[in-house]
Amino acid sequence: MNESSSKFSDFFKKEIIFSISLILAIVSCFFVRPSINYLNYINWDTIVLLFVIMLIVEILKNLAVFEILVRKLLVKVKNTRGLVLFLVFNCFFTSIFITNDVSLIIFVPFTILALRKVDRSDLIIITVSMQTIAANVGCMVLPIGAPHNIVMYTVSMIPFESFFLLLLPYVIVSAVFLVALSLFVPNDGITLPKLRDAEFNRENFFKRVFLGIDYYLLLTFIALFVLIGNLENIPFFNALFTKWIGGNEVLIGVVASQVISNVPAAMLLSGFSSNYGAIIIGINIGGFGTLIASMANLISYKILVREHNEFKVRYFIIFTILNVVLLIILLGLYALG
Repeated sequence: MNESSSKFSDFFKKEIIFSISLILAIVSCFFVRPSINYLNYINWDTIVLLFVIMLIVEILKNLAVFEILVRKLLVKVKNTRGLVLFLVFNCFFTSIFITNDVSLIIFVPFTILALRKVDRSDLIIITVSMQTIAANVGCMVLPIGAPHNIVMYTVSMIPFESFFLLLLPYVIVSAVFLVALSLFVPNDGITLPKLRDAEFNRENFFKRVFLGIDYYLLLTFIALFVLIGNLENIPFFNALFTKWIGGNEVLIGVVASQVISNVPAAMLLSGFSSNYGAIIIGINIGGFGTLIASMANLISYKILVREHNEFKVRYFIIFTILNVVLLIILLGLYALG
Protein backbone atom coordinates (compact mmCIF):
# COMPACT_ATOMS: atom_id res chain seq x y z
CA MET A 1 0.00 0.00 0.00
CA ASN A 2 1.48 3.37 -1.04
CA GLU A 3 1.64 6.39 1.22
CA SER A 4 -1.41 8.19 -0.22
CA SER A 5 -3.56 5.04 0.08
CA SER A 6 -2.38 4.57 3.65
CA LYS A 7 -3.29 8.17 4.52
CA PHE A 8 -6.73 7.77 2.93
CA SER A 9 -7.30 4.53 4.85
CA ASP A 10 -6.25 6.15 8.14
CA PHE A 11 -8.52 9.14 7.51
CA PHE A 12 -11.45 6.88 6.61
CA LYS A 13 -11.03 4.91 9.85
CA LYS A 14 -10.70 8.08 11.92
CA GLU A 15 -13.65 9.89 10.31
CA ILE A 16 -15.71 6.91 9.20
CA ILE A 17 -19.15 8.50 9.69
CA PHE A 18 -18.15 11.64 7.78
CA SER A 19 -16.53 9.59 5.00
CA ILE A 20 -19.56 7.35 4.51
CA SER A 21 -21.94 10.32 4.69
CA LEU A 22 -19.94 12.19 2.05
CA ILE A 23 -19.78 9.17 -0.28
CA LEU A 24 -23.54 8.58 0.00
CA ALA A 25 -24.28 12.27 -0.54
CA ILE A 26 -22.12 12.30 -3.69
CA VAL A 27 -23.82 9.14 -5.01
CA SER A 28 -27.25 10.70 -4.42
CA CYS A 29 -26.22 13.67 -6.56
CA PHE A 30 -26.26 11.41 -9.63
CA PHE A 31 -30.01 10.92 -9.13
CA VAL A 32 -30.95 14.54 -8.36
CA ARG A 33 -29.16 17.12 -10.47
CA PRO A 34 -27.10 19.50 -8.29
CA SER A 35 -28.57 22.98 -8.11
CA ILE A 36 -28.86 26.02 -5.88
CA ASN A 37 -31.80 24.21 -4.26
CA TYR A 38 -29.28 22.03 -2.42
CA LEU A 39 -28.75 24.96 -0.04
CA ASN A 40 -32.39 24.66 1.02
CA TYR A 41 -31.78 21.07 2.10
CA ILE A 42 -29.47 22.22 4.89
CA ASN A 43 -30.95 23.20 8.24
CA TRP A 44 -28.63 26.12 8.88
CA ASP A 45 -30.09 26.68 12.36
CA THR A 46 -28.74 23.27 13.35
CA ILE A 47 -25.30 23.98 11.88
CA VAL A 48 -25.01 27.39 13.59
CA LEU A 49 -26.29 26.12 16.95
CA LEU A 50 -23.93 23.16 16.90
CA PHE A 51 -20.97 25.40 16.01
CA VAL A 52 -21.78 27.85 18.82
CA ILE A 53 -22.11 25.03 21.37
CA MET A 54 -18.81 23.48 20.28
CA LEU A 55 -17.13 26.89 20.47
CA ILE A 56 -18.36 27.51 24.03
CA VAL A 57 -17.36 24.01 25.11
CA GLU A 58 -13.87 24.41 23.64
CA ILE A 59 -13.42 27.68 25.53
CA LEU A 60 -14.46 26.06 28.82
CA LYS A 61 -12.32 22.99 28.11
CA ASN A 62 -9.24 25.08 27.41
CA LEU A 63 -9.87 27.04 30.60
CA ALA A 64 -9.85 23.64 32.41
CA VAL A 65 -13.08 24.66 34.17
CA PHE A 66 -14.58 21.18 34.44
CA GLU A 67 -11.36 19.39 35.33
CA ILE A 68 -10.53 21.87 38.10
CA LEU A 69 -13.99 21.41 39.64
CA VAL A 70 -13.82 17.61 39.43
CA ARG A 71 -10.36 17.46 41.00
CA LYS A 72 -11.54 19.57 43.94
CA LEU A 73 -14.54 17.30 44.54
CA LEU A 74 -12.61 14.07 44.02
CA VAL A 75 -10.60 14.45 47.24
CA LYS A 76 -13.78 13.78 49.25
CA VAL A 77 -14.13 10.22 47.88
CA LYS A 78 -13.05 7.51 50.37
CA ASN A 79 -13.92 4.13 48.76
CA THR A 80 -13.95 2.39 45.38
CA ARG A 81 -17.72 2.34 44.97
CA GLY A 82 -17.93 6.02 45.77
CA LEU A 83 -15.11 6.72 43.31
CA VAL A 84 -16.83 4.83 40.51
CA LEU A 85 -20.17 6.51 41.20
CA PHE A 86 -18.49 9.92 41.28
CA LEU A 87 -16.72 9.34 37.96
CA VAL A 88 -19.84 7.91 36.32
CA PHE A 89 -22.28 10.60 37.41
CA ASN A 90 -19.73 13.28 36.65
CA CYS A 91 -20.19 12.24 33.00
CA PHE A 92 -23.96 12.22 33.47
CA PHE A 93 -24.15 15.81 34.72
CA THR A 94 -21.52 17.32 32.43
CA SER A 95 -23.05 15.76 29.31
CA ILE A 96 -26.22 17.73 29.99
CA PHE A 97 -24.38 20.93 29.10
CA ILE A 98 -21.25 20.06 27.10
CA THR A 99 -22.59 17.12 25.00
CA ASN A 100 -21.96 13.44 25.62
CA ASP A 101 -19.02 13.29 23.19
CA VAL A 102 -17.07 16.09 24.85
CA SER A 103 -17.81 14.83 28.36
CA LEU A 104 -16.23 11.47 27.52
CA ILE A 105 -13.29 13.04 25.68
CA ILE A 106 -12.46 15.03 28.82
CA PHE A 107 -13.20 12.53 31.58
CA VAL A 108 -12.49 9.01 30.31
CA PRO A 109 -8.70 9.69 30.27
CA PHE A 110 -9.06 11.36 33.68
CA THR A 111 -10.90 8.25 34.97
CA ILE A 112 -8.21 5.89 33.74
CA LEU A 113 -5.59 8.07 35.47
CA ALA A 114 -7.54 8.20 38.74
CA LEU A 115 -8.09 4.42 38.88
CA ARG A 116 -4.41 3.81 38.15
CA LYS A 117 -3.49 6.17 41.00
CA VAL A 118 -5.37 3.99 43.49
CA ASP A 119 -4.10 0.74 41.92
CA ARG A 120 -7.57 -0.28 40.74
CA SER A 121 -7.05 -0.80 37.01
CA ASP A 122 -9.38 -3.79 37.40
CA LEU A 123 -12.27 -1.30 37.65
CA ILE A 124 -11.46 0.57 34.41
CA ILE A 125 -13.65 -1.56 32.12
CA ILE A 126 -16.82 -1.40 34.22
CA THR A 127 -16.30 2.28 35.04
CA VAL A 128 -15.76 3.41 31.44
CA SER A 129 -18.72 1.28 30.32
CA MET A 130 -20.92 2.95 32.93
CA GLN A 131 -19.53 6.39 32.09
CA THR A 132 -20.48 5.95 28.46
CA ILE A 133 -24.00 4.92 29.40
CA ALA A 134 -24.18 7.86 31.82
CA ALA A 135 -23.11 10.32 29.12
CA ASN A 136 -25.78 8.95 26.76
CA VAL A 137 -28.35 9.29 29.55
CA GLY A 138 -27.34 12.79 30.63
CA CYS A 139 -27.51 14.09 27.09
CA MET A 140 -31.27 13.35 27.10
CA VAL A 141 -31.98 15.98 29.74
CA LEU A 142 -31.64 19.02 27.46
CA PRO A 143 -31.74 19.23 23.66
CA ILE A 144 -28.21 20.69 23.63
CA GLY A 145 -26.74 17.52 25.18
CA ALA A 146 -25.97 15.63 21.97
CA PRO A 147 -25.79 16.25 18.20
CA HIS A 148 -28.84 14.06 17.48
CA ASN A 149 -30.94 16.06 19.95
CA ILE A 150 -29.70 19.35 18.53
CA VAL A 151 -30.99 18.15 15.14
CA MET A 152 -34.38 17.21 16.54
CA TYR A 153 -34.68 20.41 18.58
CA THR A 154 -34.09 22.68 15.59
CA VAL A 155 -36.29 20.61 13.27
CA SER A 156 -39.22 20.10 15.65
CA MET A 157 -39.03 23.38 17.61
CA ILE A 158 -40.18 21.45 20.69
CA PRO A 159 -39.86 23.66 23.81
CA PHE A 160 -37.13 22.82 26.36
CA GLU A 161 -39.74 21.85 28.96
CA SER A 162 -41.58 19.46 26.62
CA PHE A 163 -38.31 17.89 25.47
CA PHE A 164 -37.27 17.35 29.09
CA LEU A 165 -40.59 15.79 30.12
CA LEU A 166 -40.68 13.54 27.04
CA LEU A 167 -37.43 11.80 27.97
CA LEU A 168 -37.59 12.17 31.77
CA PRO A 169 -38.93 8.63 32.46
CA TYR A 170 -36.08 7.12 30.43
CA VAL A 171 -33.53 9.29 32.24
CA ILE A 172 -34.82 8.24 35.66
CA VAL A 173 -34.92 4.51 34.85
CA SER A 174 -31.43 4.66 33.31
CA ALA A 175 -30.03 6.49 36.33
CA VAL A 176 -31.51 3.82 38.62
CA PHE A 177 -29.91 1.18 36.38
CA LEU A 178 -26.50 2.83 36.84
CA VAL A 179 -26.89 3.01 40.62
CA ALA A 180 -27.91 -0.67 40.67
CA LEU A 181 -24.79 -1.55 38.65
CA SER A 182 -22.63 0.26 41.19
CA LEU A 183 -23.71 -2.25 43.84
CA PHE A 184 -21.58 -4.83 42.04
CA VAL A 185 -18.49 -2.63 42.48
CA PRO A 186 -16.33 -3.55 45.51
CA ASN A 187 -16.63 -1.13 48.39
CA ASP A 188 -12.95 -1.09 49.33
CA GLY A 189 -11.28 1.78 51.10
CA ILE A 190 -8.91 3.99 49.09
CA THR A 191 -6.59 6.91 49.61
CA LEU A 192 -6.33 9.02 46.50
CA PRO A 193 -2.82 10.45 46.00
CA LYS A 194 -2.50 14.11 45.25
CA LEU A 195 -3.17 14.70 41.57
CA ARG A 196 -1.29 17.29 39.58
CA ASP A 197 -3.29 20.51 39.46
CA ALA A 198 -5.09 21.23 36.20
CA GLU A 199 -3.34 24.07 34.45
CA PHE A 200 -4.60 26.84 32.19
CA ASN A 201 -2.25 27.41 29.28
CA ARG A 202 -2.64 30.96 27.96
CA GLU A 203 -0.40 30.42 24.93
CA ASN A 204 -2.32 30.42 21.61
CA PHE A 205 -5.61 30.16 23.54
CA PHE A 206 -7.97 31.21 20.74
CA LYS A 207 -6.06 29.26 18.15
CA ARG A 208 -6.47 26.10 20.24
CA VAL A 209 -10.16 26.84 20.71
CA PHE A 210 -10.89 27.14 16.99
CA LEU A 211 -8.64 24.20 16.08
CA GLY A 212 -10.43 22.07 18.67
CA ILE A 213 -13.84 22.43 17.01
CA ASP A 214 -14.96 19.26 15.23
CA TYR A 215 -15.41 20.70 11.73
CA TYR A 216 -15.82 17.20 10.30
CA LEU A 217 -18.95 16.82 12.44
CA LEU A 218 -20.36 19.99 10.87
CA LEU A 219 -19.46 18.68 7.41
CA THR A 220 -21.07 15.34 8.29
CA PHE A 221 -24.31 17.16 9.05
CA ILE A 222 -24.16 19.05 5.75
CA ALA A 223 -23.49 15.83 3.80
CA LEU A 224 -26.38 14.09 5.56
CA PHE A 225 -28.72 17.01 4.88
CA VAL A 226 -27.84 16.78 1.18
CA LEU A 227 -28.34 13.01 1.19
CA ILE A 228 -31.74 13.17 2.94
CA GLY A 229 -32.83 16.08 0.74
CA ASN A 230 -32.01 14.10 -2.40
CA LEU A 231 -33.75 10.98 -1.09
CA GLU A 232 -36.87 13.06 -0.50
CA ASN A 233 -36.76 14.09 -4.17
CA ILE A 234 -36.36 10.54 -5.52
CA PRO A 235 -39.95 9.20 -5.75
CA PHE A 236 -39.02 5.56 -5.09
CA PHE A 237 -37.10 6.30 -1.89
CA ASN A 238 -39.60 8.93 -0.75
CA ALA A 239 -42.48 6.45 -0.98
CA LEU A 240 -40.44 3.61 0.54
CA PHE A 241 -39.14 5.51 3.57
CA THR A 242 -42.46 7.27 4.19
CA LYS A 243 -44.23 3.89 4.22
CA TRP A 244 -41.66 2.22 6.49
CA ILE A 245 -41.15 5.05 8.96
CA GLY A 246 -44.69 6.35 9.38
CA GLY A 247 -46.16 4.88 12.58
CA ASN A 248 -42.94 2.99 13.39
CA GLU A 249 -40.71 5.90 14.38
CA VAL A 250 -39.54 4.52 17.73
CA LEU A 251 -38.74 1.02 16.47
CA ILE A 252 -37.10 2.27 13.25
CA GLY A 253 -35.15 4.85 15.28
CA VAL A 254 -33.78 2.15 17.59
CA VAL A 255 -32.92 -0.28 14.78
CA ALA A 256 -31.40 2.37 12.50
CA SER A 257 -29.26 3.70 15.35
CA GLN A 258 -27.74 0.27 15.93
CA VAL A 259 -26.48 0.22 12.34
CA ILE A 260 -25.75 3.84 11.34
CA SER A 261 -25.65 5.56 14.80
CA ASN A 262 -28.32 7.87 16.15
CA VAL A 263 -27.20 11.12 14.47
CA PRO A 264 -27.79 9.90 10.87
CA ALA A 265 -30.88 8.06 12.15
CA ALA A 266 -32.29 11.33 13.52
CA MET A 267 -31.75 13.11 10.23
CA LEU A 268 -33.17 10.24 8.20
CA LEU A 269 -36.35 9.83 10.23
CA SER A 270 -37.04 13.56 10.57
CA GLY A 271 -36.85 13.84 6.78
CA PHE A 272 -39.75 11.43 6.30
CA SER A 273 -41.94 11.85 9.39
CA SER A 274 -43.23 14.75 11.45
CA ASN A 275 -43.93 12.57 14.51
CA TYR A 276 -41.00 14.22 16.23
CA GLY A 277 -41.77 13.05 19.76
CA ALA A 278 -41.59 9.40 18.71
CA ILE A 279 -38.40 10.02 16.73
CA ILE A 280 -36.76 11.69 19.75
CA ILE A 281 -37.61 8.71 21.95
CA GLY A 282 -36.43 6.21 19.31
CA ILE A 283 -33.03 7.75 18.62
CA ASN A 284 -32.28 8.36 22.30
CA ILE A 285 -33.15 4.82 23.32
CA GLY A 286 -31.29 3.71 20.19
CA GLY A 287 -28.06 5.22 21.51
CA PHE A 288 -27.79 2.16 23.74
CA GLY A 289 -26.98 -1.23 22.26
CA THR A 290 -24.14 -1.68 19.80
CA LEU A 291 -20.79 0.06 19.88
CA ILE A 292 -21.78 2.19 16.87
CA ALA A 293 -25.26 3.12 18.13
CA SER A 294 -23.84 6.44 19.33
CA MET A 295 -20.67 8.28 18.32
CA ALA A 296 -20.00 8.70 22.05
CA ASN A 297 -19.70 4.91 22.35
CA LEU A 298 -16.91 4.87 19.79
CA ILE A 299 -15.10 7.74 21.52
CA SER A 300 -14.88 5.83 24.82
CA TYR A 301 -13.79 2.66 23.06
CA LYS A 302 -11.00 4.43 21.15
CA ILE A 303 -9.68 6.15 24.29
CA LEU A 304 -9.71 2.94 26.32
CA VAL A 305 -8.02 0.89 23.59
CA ARG A 306 -5.35 3.56 23.20
CA GLU A 307 -4.54 3.35 26.90
CA HIS A 308 -5.19 -0.38 27.48
CA ASN A 309 -5.28 -2.34 24.24
CA GLU A 310 -5.36 -5.56 26.27
CA PHE A 311 -8.84 -4.63 27.56
CA LYS A 312 -10.55 -4.21 24.17
CA VAL A 313 -12.25 -7.63 23.91
CA ARG A 314 -13.43 -7.69 27.53
CA TYR A 315 -14.59 -4.09 27.29
CA PHE A 316 -16.54 -4.80 24.08
CA ILE A 317 -18.29 -7.78 25.70
CA ILE A 318 -19.15 -6.05 28.98
CA PHE A 319 -20.14 -2.79 27.29
CA THR A 320 -22.43 -4.60 24.85
CA ILE A 321 -24.11 -6.72 27.54
CA LEU A 322 -24.83 -3.70 29.76
CA ASN A 323 -26.11 -1.63 26.86
CA VAL A 324 -28.35 -4.36 25.47
CA VAL A 325 -29.86 -4.98 28.91
CA LEU A 326 -30.60 -1.26 29.34
CA LEU A 327 -31.98 -1.04 25.79
CA ILE A 328 -34.41 -3.89 26.52
CA ILE A 329 -35.48 -2.22 29.79
CA LEU A 330 -36.13 1.12 28.05
CA LEU A 331 -38.04 -0.54 25.20
CA GLY A 332 -40.16 -2.25 27.86
CA LEU A 333 -40.77 1.13 29.50
CA TYR A 334 -41.88 2.57 26.15
CA ALA A 335 -44.21 -0.39 25.55
CA LEU A 336 -45.80 0.12 28.98
CA GLY A 337 -46.29 3.82 28.24
